[in-house]
Amino acid sequence: MRPIPDLQCYLITGHGSTEHVVDVARKAVAGGARMVQVRSKPISARDLHALTEAVARAVGDTAHVLVDDRVDIALALRRRGLPVHGVHVGQDDLHVRDIRALLGEDALIGLTTGTRELVEQANEFADAIDYIGAGPFRPTPTKDSGRTPLGIEGYRELVRLSRVPVVAIGDVTADDAQSLAATGVAGLAVVRGLMDADDPTAYARRLLTGFEAGSR
Repeated sequence: MRPIPDLQCYLITGHGSTEHVVDVARKAVAGGARMVQVRSKPISARDLHALTEAVARAVGDTAHVLVDDRVDIALALRRRGLPVHGVHVGQDDLHVRDIRALLGEDALIGLTTGTRELVEQANEFADAIDYIGAGPFRPTPTKDSGRTPLGIEGYRELVRLSRVPVVAIGDVTADDAQSLAATGVAGLAVVRGLMDADDPTAYARRLLTGFEAGSR
C-alpha cells in the first residue's frame, strides 16, 4: 500500500551547492512542504546520488523525497534504506509500468504532462502513477518543455480530464497559489520561488495559506 502524498507545496530543487539545496529543503519542509523532488541539471549520476542522499537524510522522515528521472538512483538509495520515496519522470524516460515493477507498490511515481493528449495517455496507466505534473503554467527559464503555457484556465480542463491528482508547475509563485488552487489542482510545484527566497519557510507558509484559501 503506497502513501497518499500531500502535494500542496512541492519543492523542486535547483542549482546550488549541496549545502544550499539541503538548507532550502529543510526550511521549506519546516514551512509545510511535504514533497521534495531532487533535480539539478546538468549533473552527473554520482553527484545526483550524493545530493539526493543528503536531502533524504535531512528531510526524508518528514517529507516525501523523489528523484528526478533517475530510477537507478532511487533504487540504489532505497536499497540502502534511505528515505527516498520514488521518482518523477518525463515523457522520454522509462515507462511508468516498468518503473512501478522496479520500485514496488510502496513507491511514489509522478509523470510530466501538460496537454490534453498527454493527460489522456497518462489516464491509460493511472493505476501505475500517483499524480501528474502539468505545465508550464507560464514560460520559465528553468526548463523549456516546448509546450504552450496553460495559464489558469488551462488547468480546469486538465483537472477534469485527469484520473489522478494534478500538480501545476512552470514559474508558479506564492502569488498564484489561490487562483491555481481554485482550478482544482492538488498542488503547486515551485523551483525558483523557494530556492531563491530569503526565507523559504515563510514562503512555503504563504504559498500554503493561499492554496488553502483557493481550495475553499
